[in-house]
Amino acid sequence: MPASALPSNVPARVSRLASLRHRWRNNPAPQLEMPAAVPYVARPKAARDPRPLGQILLDDGAVTPGNLLKAVVMRHRQSVPLGEILVAHGWVTEAALTRALSRQWRTTMPDLLSVPPDARLIDAAGAQFCINAGIVPWRRIGGITYVAASRPDEFEALRPRLAVALGEVRMMLCSPSLARDSVLQTRSTRLIREAETRVAGAFSCRTRSERLAGHLALAALAILVAGLFVAPLGVLTVLTLWAALTLVGTIVLKLLAFRATLRGQIVQTAPPPELKGPLPLISVMVPLFEEAHIADRLVGRLSRLTYPRELSDIILVVEETDKVTRAALDGVTLPRWLRVVIVPDGRIKTKPRALTYALSFCRGEIIGVWDAEDRPEPDQLYKVARHLHAAGPDVACVQGALDFYNPRTNWLSRCFTIEYAALFRGILPGVSRLGLIVPLGGTTQFFRREALERSGAWDAWNVTEDADLGVRLARMGMRVEVGDFTTHEEANCRTLPWIRQRSRWLKGYAMTWGVHMRRPALLWRQVGPAAFVAFQVQFLGMLTQYLLAPLLWSFWLLSLGLPHPLSAPLGSLWGGWGIPVLFTIFVASELLTMFIGAWAVRRTDHARLWAWVPTMHFYFPLGCLAAWKALYEVVANPFYWDKTAHGVFDGEADTPTEGSGTVLNASPPVSVAG
Repeated sequence: MPASALPSNVPARVSRLASLRHRWRNNPAPQLEMPAAVPYVARPKAARDPRPLGQILLDDGAVTPGNLLKAVVMRHRQSVPLGEILVAHGWVTEAALTRALSRQWRTTMPDLLSVPPDARLIDAAGAQFCINAGIVPWRRIGGITYVAASRPDEFEALRPRLAVALGEVRMMLCSPSLARDSVLQTRSTRLIREAETRVAGAFSCRTRSERLAGHLALAALAILVAGLFVAPLGVLTVLTLWAALTLVGTIVLKLLAFRATLRGQIVQTAPPPELKGPLPLISVMVPLFEEAHIADRLVGRLSRLTYPRELSDIILVVEETDKVTRAALDGVTLPRWLRVVIVPDGRIKTKPRALTYALSFCRGEIIGVWDAEDRPEPDQLYKVARHLHAAGPDVACVQGALDFYNPRTNWLSRCFTIEYAALFRGILPGVSRLGLIVPLGGTTQFFRREALERSGAWDAWNVTEDADLGVRLARMGMRVEVGDFTTHEEANCRTLPWIRQRSRWLKGYAMTWGVHMRRPALLWRQVGPAAFVAFQVQFLGMLTQYLLAPLLWSFWLLSLGLPHPLSAPLGSLWGGWGIPVLFTIFVASELLTMFIGAWAVRRTDHARLWAWVPTMHFYFPLGCLAAWKALYEVVANPFYWDKTAHGVFDGEADTPTEGSGTVLNASPPVSVAG
């Protein structure tokens, strides 16, 4: 019988008698008083109960024979403990399983609620480690540290590490939820502070000097204004040439990436081989913030996944202060394979901060991220497992394609669909094949856990944590591949929210470029010359194209026969061919963007969108407004997370339309047409 189940006065009396007997034998004048703070601990017996766990559960009446038989069959197919299979499918309660395990292992269950664990022992073992391993270092008594474990079959593997930190250890039993809550009861603040500083300062936005950034911005603005006052034509000419140079870099990068994509399709004749052996446990985090109307739909969509429930560890990540989402989830009955992690309040509230905090709660060897409005393919996790199983050891992440489920809502949604079809179907696969840096999307990304933890996970202070993580993985010598699976999302189809969303992405790109260019020579050595140059095009080049786009567009006046103040200085360049060269660059960029966009949509259910491809020329000016907003926020409010509302057009989510679905918290495209 567990110690917690005894009458309240029995443990103290037994413990007192044992103490008196010991002292009577060794001390003629024993101390009759024992410190009240030392709880009673029953030493486990040497041998385990010979009955199988299933038999104990049957004897307790905790499971039906039919459900037990199904779980046993699943156990032979997967490398998962029988108890986890039973709990995942709702065939056994967590409390009943814990009681059965305590009988099988012949150990006790400490009362962690009335007698909380010693925080010093948790710190010695590491709070993150305790959360992930499902253990609670409880008390040190007589030189032995008693550790409550929720997965007793894994305890022996943990013993060497625990022995280093805690000395001699002895196992007790507790439920997974009680283990987690007991650690959080005293160490939630420590865990969130570790999440905020997990990325090394040299690679994090948190170490940027806002005062210095403001001074540099004001100095650059003063120089620009002074230059325009003293020599306006000269300054505008230099800016135009720089914009044209970045546009040429974008054209070259697009051509090379698109060519590599086409070659990859020719070479790839078959999907990755089927997995031999047990499937991996996959944890997927779904960050939520102020999602009042999406929680029930989200649970319904995730329930369509066909991956084994006992190998699916889906975590809804919710901010402590987000009363809207917490109230919505309180009204939804969650399946047992879906759980909620509450992120403690802190100095900032960003998606990467929440993800890094929740990473400690993930149990899988593969870690994924979905957004709140996502509708992943039912077999997506199978494809992820198969892809990473066949990938080389240097592949840290596989990025899925992102698409829309409401492409015909309006013109903006059509252009958004074309833009992301070109990016995820035509450009990113080629960028990956060329060995360049892949700016990750904010969703449908799946990591090998070891690589993710070694990289420091997500930078809590970067508002485009996905693109930044892609750069850090490349600096570690790791690669990102683009997988053959798709997640459908809701398109951001309102103009002002679209601008706010894009400005957040561009602000994050600017901050990411600034962080990784602190030591350009080191970046060059780590990623190589080709990836370094491509990084400049992908980040700095794209930003300056958006910012200087009005200057480039002004040259279309010449095609209408109207004068342009820069026609004379630029016309004298390259032997008088300056203006024709510029127009050739502009036209080539437009044609290439249109061609890739039309090619990309023809491969999806969006084939009829090809007629809208020419209108993309009027779509990119919105990005110009977003870029100037981002430039202001980089100085004035760098860590502000401009939240995108989800569920606005969610009524279309589960109705088949002209297309499939899309990206709300993903990074912007690799480049932008002039």
